[in-house]
Amino acid sequence: MTMTTDAAAAQGEAAGKPVWSSQLGFILAAAGSAVGLGNIWKFPYMTGENGGGAFVLVYLGCIALVGIPALMTEMLVGRRGGHSPIQSVRDVVAEARAPRAWGWIGIISTLAAFLTLAFYSVVAGWAMPFVGHSIAGFDAADPEAVQALFPNLLAAPDQLLMWHTVFMVMTIFISARGINRGIEAAVKVMMPTLVLILMLLIGYSAVMNMDSLRQAVVFLFRPNFGALTTESTLSALGHAFFTLSLASGSMLAYGSYLSKSTPIVRTAVTVAAVDTAVALMAGLAIFPLVFQYGMEPAAGPGLVFATLPLAFAQMPGGDILGPVFFILLVIAAWTSSLSMIESVVEWLQEKGIGRTASAILAGGAAWALGILCLLSLNVMSGFAPLSFIPALEDKGMMDALDYIVTNVLMPLGALALAIFVGYIMPKDALRDELSTSARAFGIVRGMIRTITPIGILVIFLTNLI
Repeated sequence: MTMTTDAAAAQGEAAGKPVWSSQLGFILAAAGSAVGLGNIWKFPYMTGENGGGAFVLVYLGCIALVGIPALMTEMLVGRRGGHSPIQSVRDVVAEARAPRAWGWIGIISTLAAFLTLAFYSVVAGWAMPFVGHSIAGFDAADPEAVQALFPNLLAAPDQLLMWHTVFMVMTIFISARGINRGIEAAVKVMMPTLVLILMLLIGYSAVMNMDSLRQAVVFLFRPNFGALTTESTLSALGHAFFTLSLASGSMLAYGSYLSKSTPIVRTAVTVAAVDTAVALMAGLAIFPLVFQYGMEPAAGPGLVFATLPLAFAQMPGGDILGPVFFILLVIAAWTSSLSMIESVVEWLQEKGIGRTASAILAGGAAWALGILCLLSLNVMSGFAPLSFIPALEDKGMMDALDYIVTNVLMPLGALALAIFVGYIMPKDALRDELSTSARAFGIVRGMIRTITPIGILVIFLTNLI
């Protein structure tokens, strides 16, 4: 059986298994994985439309009861196994003397990470040409031309392919350098830069138009419990689950590089807090501009790629803030993609393939699948490759992969892992990994056994129905 005990883990570190150089390094990497494109526009919009501060309170409750315990299960299984998600789950299942079928959890998580990377790279590529457009300056005199930039991009497969390729090469380059010299070194620069950019945008609004900033604060934080519905509560639960990169193999892979001295409970809470703080800061950065220029808060990607450029063209200093904002999007996407590719890279390394070759193989395969995704936005827009499945009969490749990952693979993997850790993993092994007081251990284990799986099951059934 592969190393799973404390002594074996120490031997693994001594034998050259890389570990995060510090707790901060892991927190930044994990937070970078969680902070993605959805944090920049989706969470602030959901907050404003579903009761402001009331929605935030519900969301925080869902994070505490469902998100954080689920995050702990991935971190502790990854660390105890000390290998790729596939092998770590197999090792921990073997240690528990449980049926080998539980090992499919690792396979499901790795598959979810790979499929997500394929279409996420295409979406991330959308932001890259807008850095150049904003540096050149948006033409305020021709708003129709500005708003046409995004649909024209989606209709041009050659441009999408170029930016998809550039972004994937960026991801492969950092991944190939390894955990410490690559991912950890990168996130220690990118995550503070991301926060600095958000603070710059918030500061701009405070100086240039305090009224719009106040309006954004009210939109995001004033509790309106009358706006809370069953649907908005389910939205808070679903976003609390997906925003932490759960069940995508990311945290299982990142957890395998955790040293035994890292406190899992406190670290998981910190990662969730950073992710939530960045999402709210994004709201305070974007929505003052939305209100100042009379834009629609619920416009989603259209807001970012079609409407905000008009604001940058009109505002003082827009030729500076525009590039800064789109660089922010690229950084947010980049830190997330690094965690997605790691699940597959780590597994390939265990097959005897070098780190660089593993990164190229994993990224290259995702890049190839991503080509089908980007073509589904234009020349293959009427083709539904999985039309024989009723739920996917009208979905192109990108939408089909998104549906499979979001509605099936991720909740199914997270639910199975919560049940395994809560009911099958030996209690002593769980206590050893959590390394907390008896009272705290009882609370955490109780949530993993009850509230967390119920919450994930609700998400699973809601998405399917």
